[in-house]
Amino acid sequence: MDIEGARVLVPGASGAIGGALAVRLHGLGARLALAGRDPASLARVAGACGGAPVRRFDAYDLEGCARTVPWAVAETGGLDAVVVCVGVAGFGPADAVEDTVAEHLLTVNALAPVAFLRAALTVVPPGGALAAVTGVVVDAAPAGMADYAASKAALAAWLAAVRRERRRTGVAVLDIRLPHVESGFAARAVVGTPPTLPRGRTVTEAVDTIVEALVQPAPASVTHGSHGPR
Repeated sequence: MDIEGARVLVPGASGAIGGALAVRLHGLGARLALAGRDPASLARVAGACGGAPVRRFDAYDLEGCARTVPWAVAETGGLDAVVVCVGVAGFGPADAVEDTVAEHLLTVNALAPVAFLRAALTVVPPGGALAAVTGVVVDAAPAGMADYAASKAALAAWLAAVRRERRRTGVAVLDIRLPHVESGFAARAVVGTPPTLPRGRTVTEAVDTIVEALVQPAPASVTHGSHGPR
């Protein structure tokens, strides 16, 4: 995909990785629509992106997530890509994680990203991209992260099936499995304390990975890294 001039929706733009990605894409000439949870962070990122339009969403409002796509189309005149950077971490042995927490992880990490991407399936044209950040926990679920890993794996499975469904449409379906990134993500877990982790990638390196995946999708449209939560 050619980034310059591309119309891109970034759900999760108020987070560290999503915000940095938006700024990078703006610098490469993309026309952005930004969606996120925190209004102050959204305003800051929008300011760094030439006053890009913004919209707040709640991950539990799946219809609201889906409605963000036609909003972005109206704001930018169309969509060439949707890159979902939405997620929340959770830690602890399976018998210590309450069902309500498991539901929260599944909603934020799988159902909300799917709602954005499902709404974009009939909108993004050939040559465009539908992408989401999952995590390398999909490849090897660590002990103490059962529900977090399961929620990311659910999103990865959905992306894999949609990739097969859409393989003749010319739209790339990207599963971007970032390794642990020093973004503060693990420290903001909804439950539990993160294990001791080796030093992770920088946010800049994470953004490099995402942009590379958009520009030159791998044959299987999956980008891997070393183990650990993002």
